[in-house]
Amino acid sequence: MNKELNVVVMPNGSLHTEWIETKETIDKSARLLQKEIFNRFTTDADAGLLYLGFCDNNIILTPSLEYWRNFAEQFARELSRTSELETLRHNAHIAVDKNWLVKFADSAPLMPGSEYISAELLETMWSKLNTSFRKAIKSYKGTVEEFIRIYSPDLHALKEYENQKDKLLELLATVHLAARKSLFLADLLNTGELFHPMFWKPSQAFSFLKQVSIYESCGILCRIPNWWKGKPSRLGINISVGNAKPSLVGMDALLNFDVRLNLGNIHISEEEAKRLLQESEGLAFIKNKWVAVDPDRLKQTLDAYENAKKLMTEQGLSLKDALRLQLKPEKLLDVNAAEINCSVSNGKWLDSVVKKLLNPDLISSQKPGKAFKAKLRKYQQIGVDWLLFLHSLCFGACLADDMGLGKTVQVLAFLNILASNFKKSGSSRQASLLVIPASLISNWVNEIQRFSPDLKYFVAHPGSNSEAKARGKNKAALNASDLVITTFGLVQKYKWLQSHSWNYIILDEAQAIKNPGTKQARAVKNLNCRNRIIMTGTPIENRLSDLWSLFDFLNPGLLGNVKEFKQFSKEIGRDHSGYAGLRKLISPYILRRLKTDKSVISDLPDKIEMKTYATLSKKQILLYKKLTDDIKETIDHTEGIKRKGIILASLMKFKQLCNHPDQYLGTGQFNENESGKFLRLREICETIYEKREKLLLFTQFKEMTQPLAEFLEGIFERNGLVLHGSIPVGKRKNIIEQFQSSSYVPFMVLSLKAGGVGLNLTEANHVVHFDRWWNPAVENQATDRAFRIGQKKNVVVHKFLTKGTVEERIDMMLEEKARLSHDVIAASGESLITEMKNEELMDLFKLTL
Repeated sequence: MNKELNVVVMPNGSLHTEWIETKETIDKSARLLQKEIFNRFTTDADAGLLYLGFCDNNIILTPSLEYWRNFAEQFARELSRTSELETLRHNAHIAVDKNWLVKFADSAPLMPGSEYISAELLETMWSKLNTSFRKAIKSYKGTVEEFIRIYSPDLHALKEYENQKDKLLELLATVHLAARKSLFLADLLNTGELFHPMFWKPSQAFSFLKQVSIYESCGILCRIPNWWKGKPSRLGINISVGNAKPSLVGMDALLNFDVRLNLGNIHISEEEAKRLLQESEGLAFIKNKWVAVDPDRLKQTLDAYENAKKLMTEQGLSLKDALRLQLKPEKLLDVNAAEINCSVSNGKWLDSVVKKLLNPDLISSQKPGKAFKAKLRKYQQIGVDWLLFLHSLCFGACLADDMGLGKTVQVLAFLNILASNFKKSGSSRQASLLVIPASLISNWVNEIQRFSPDLKYFVAHPGSNSEAKARGKNKAALNASDLVITTFGLVQKYKWLQSHSWNYIILDEAQAIKNPGTKQARAVKNLNCRNRIIMTGTPIENRLSDLWSLFDFLNPGLLGNVKEFKQFSKEIGRDHSGYAGLRKLISPYILRRLKTDKSVISDLPDKIEMKTYATLSKKQILLYKKLTDDIKETIDHTEGIKRKGIILASLMKFKQLCNHPDQYLGTGQFNENESGKFLRLREICETIYEKREKLLLFTQFKEMTQPLAEFLEGIFERNGLVLHGSIPVGKRKNIIEQFQSSSYVPFMVLSLKAGGVGLNLTEANHVVHFDRWWNPAVENQATDRAFRIGQKKNVVVHKFLTKGTVEERIDMMLEEKARLSHDVIAASGESLITEMKNEELMDLFKLTL
């Protein structure tokens, strides 16, 4: 399989290149250029970015590389236009237009790290280009022009030559080159007019301006009026949608719309536009500005305007169609986008709605009832308000907050308010359906019991509830619950889930439906409901291919059908400006706050600690029950020191079994499907990888470090590091330096004792305690390897627990009894657990499912 090179923006704002397998054929020139780019980035990423600006732009690259090539090319163009560049050399400073940076940030393709791209980041990258050029030219002995020719034979740095004959001849070489591509310039050259001052008619000026890009590509510095820079003013049609509030809510609500003729940002009348049609010289002066006049296009625009006025009087637009017009406004008028300049703007009502969706702090607040136990942070309350506002509009919502920011508690607060509203209105309750991976059932149940104990819920899963099938036959019984919880797999299996009419369908880990062709995705999309919410910690803008399926569930039809979206994807693959329109369309329905956001970071603790619950696999359950039976029989016939030894050994065995059956048995290949912890670890690490963040994973068992490292290598698609007590002290420094380096080393697996002392690993964003030491002091010491002086990131700490096992019960004991905050199983002296009665011990050890 072929490999293509991509550029990823890392969490710290640096650029990182990585190879991705692809089914696409890559020609030889693209392979060679990609290899050269990779080598340069590997040596010096900033110098690699500068090289991108000068490399052959006729060779097709991946969208991420193309984006950064376009960025660096803009720097190269500005560099080539700089007067006296040869004199300035390393003292040159190339300025950048701040407005251009904002627009360029909006046009970023959907790719890993795109959420980190902003005008501020691009300004930093531009500064790095300046530094890289100054550094390179300072050490170069030849001329600036020779330097640039080495980078790119098609781009030349020019100067003003005054009366220097040799330099003038050199300049004329570029003019002759341009004349081969431009008949207009060739005529001026042949007649000799080019060498004298000229007074042009508007038609001649228009001919010249249209070909400026040709002249500049040949190395000619063109000084053109500001009103022509960028896109010249052209007559266009603007469709203003949603000035008045519709009578109904939802994507099918009908909106009024208005049609206007615009000249750039200025409205003109139909009579003024018709006067323009009489101009035949290419340029006309109207409203104090010069305007490009193409009679054929102008006539087509006026005809399309007349058609739009007829549509306006005959019918309205559905909200869904109105929003989709932002991608292809010409579709409403059935015209060619290349011929007609057509745009869409939001009317007064729709504009106020979109502003609130994009700025949720503008939305009026509604707090959950007193029965809700969680104290919401400010940004979490804003998230709840945002969900309620979308609820009032009947729009689907994607809650995509960073991992650790509390998406679950926000959704529970939202459901609490819905339940209160049902009660206040006197209307009958309608259950919502939560669809999640089976591995998350325990987490949700725990969060409900902890934060929203009054919420009536039912788990539709045989592993958690033996009545799952029976309950489903009774619709009234279903609606007696506020929330029914099931899995993606059971949505296909239980027909009653498909036939019931739900209030909300809520998906957690929504990437499970990113492939629209799977049975799982089709089954979920066939569910009947009033509205929909998806939750994901993974950036949904990483891949264009995943986006359509998620929005097809969330707000069906908003991105068109799959055929239309594939065609749109091909078009923006060629013209990246379409990404800005796509982002504008989907952004109102996505709420994503990062731990680094200014609105969030002041509201967060330095360490975000969360318990991560895993369920036992079938194999683990069988072995756990057998181990429990064996212990019961043994302790009934032993006492004293021997009994204590058996209890301590048994606790160790339970820990091993909760990690993975193969650790307990001492055999096997550590199949991930045989361990609930391995499955949960995958889900967490897939999100960490999508954000290119780093992880520390602690285990107290040295024998688990290698199996875990091999498992993580498969998720992160690259090697990580392992550190345990058997590794010589001399080698540890090198291992730490590798992890702390700017290169992407995604994880380090550490045995708890080896990783607990004397290490500084502040590159990590996440800490996972895969198994519990049951001593908070020891665990906190390990966590502080990531959270130390010098740490600039918020650290998320995941403490793994297997549901219904001794792990969960001892964790509860630690929380409930402050006197157990020291070692529960002490090395000396009497310990609480070993002194328990047999009945108490078996209650501690028994499995509850």
